[in-house]
Amino acid sequence: QVQVVESGGGLVQPGGSLRLSCATSENIFRTYAMGWYRQSPGKQRELVATITPRGRTNYADSVKGRFTIERGLKNIVYLFLNSLIPEDTAVYYCNTPLGARSDDWGQGTQVNVSS
Repeated sequence: QVQVVESGGGLVQPGGSLRLSCATSENIFRTYAMGWYRQSPGKQRELVATITPRGRTNYADSVKGRFTIERGLKNIVYLFLNSLIPEDTAVYYCNTPLGARSDDWGQGTQVNVSS
């Protein structure tokens, strides 16, 4: 069963910023790569960013240069969202690659970008 809790979403104007947080267990945080995913209404869930235990990152082209994924303290993985656009509106989830393949997800956090 997935052991993540996402938070930090909200309503923001275009051009604004948000910080999403993903709290997980120490074992998962230290052992596995972590990813942030998002799903917009009527669309498939997509991978937004990943970070390995050693801090190597990778981003979807649609968010490159605007989003940043980081490993914080206390087993938290952050996703910094900058220069937000309406197309970024989605429910954002964090997960390990195994959890994603197993279709085992947390509740996510809603991000709405609108004026």
